Amino acid sequence: MARGGIPASPLPQRRGVDAMRLRMPQEGPWLTLRDHLVDRIPALDPERIDAMLAAGEFVGIDGMPCAPDAPFVPRSVVWVHRDLPDEVPVPFEVEVLHQDERIVVVDKPPFLATMPRGMHVTETVVTRLREQIGLPRLTPAHRLDRLTSGVLLLTTEQRWRGAYQQVFARGAAHKEYLAAAPVDPTLELPRRVAVHVDKPHGQWQAMVLPDREPNAVTDIELLHVARGPDGIPVGLYRLIPHTGRTHQLRVTMSWLGLPIVGDPLYPVVVNVADGDFSRPLGLLAQVLAFRDPVDGAERGFVSRRQPPGWPGTLPPGEEHGLGQKQPPRPA
Repeated sequence: MARGGIPASPLPQRRGVDAMRLRMPQEGPWLTLRDHLVDRIPALDPERIDAMLAAGEFVGIDGMPCAPDAPFVPRSVVWVHRDLPDEVPVPFEVEVLHQDERIVVVDKPPFLATMPRGMHVTETVVTRLREQIGLPRLTPAHRLDRLTSGVLLLTTEQRWRGAYQQVFARGAAHKEYLAAAPVDPTLELPRRVAVHVDKPHGQWQAMVLPDREPNAVTDIELLHVARGPDGIPVGLYRLIPHTGRTHQLRVTMSWLGLPIVGDPLYPVVVNVADGDFSRPLGLLAQVLAFRDPVDGAERGFVSRRQPPGWPGTLPPGEEHGLGQKQPPRPA
């Protein structure tokens, strides 16, 4: 059985993507399954639905194909594979840092989404790894933005997912990020920045509303400065979020006048063509540490990458993710 007592799909995954489950409503005017599907899936024209029924692509809970003239049965369930979008392959590999019975920890590259969403379906960490390491029930316990690279935790089976998700939901995971960004010698660092971050529904950018109660807290420390190929100084920053607002680190750095290298959203939206991987976001989820919710062991994982756009090497000690060296000053 799948989660919540829902029967498992009778269809195997396709390229690491689960089949779609369609549960019929309790009542309706439809005489046939086909009539309901036409109304329910307007993205598919009736001729396409007819062809899929004729090809046996819709199946019942027993895995048997639904007949083209099958009657509409209230509260019955059918399964079908969705059409996968055409996606430009992301030319970077996912490195497995750790794997055991319960969890898989990976070093995510930039441009690869964590899990299927919108137009990013097969080019995601989850779908790639399900096939790569043979774990069809692999699921993320938290999420990294598609453009952010670094340490990402996934669970191997549904029975472990809730426990590890709660670690992140409770804010019990310690996270450290490295970022490449401009340098402002007038800005006093390290510091703790507490601001109100809001991301309106349907908008790409989040915004800082300084006159409202803070809901996003980030410790920021400048670790090192190096000169880029153009001779302009670039800073290597450690960012430690104490809250988890959408785009919190990116919008906070931009609000401080330190937009992260390669960010296409902050401070202004830049249109980037599909397949353009030339300017990755300079933000790396470097350290993830937490107490294991199952056996109580202390867990700690460190990325083997460095933030894109950082022109130097990591200073001694930073490649091991040793943590913050001095307490920040309040903003």
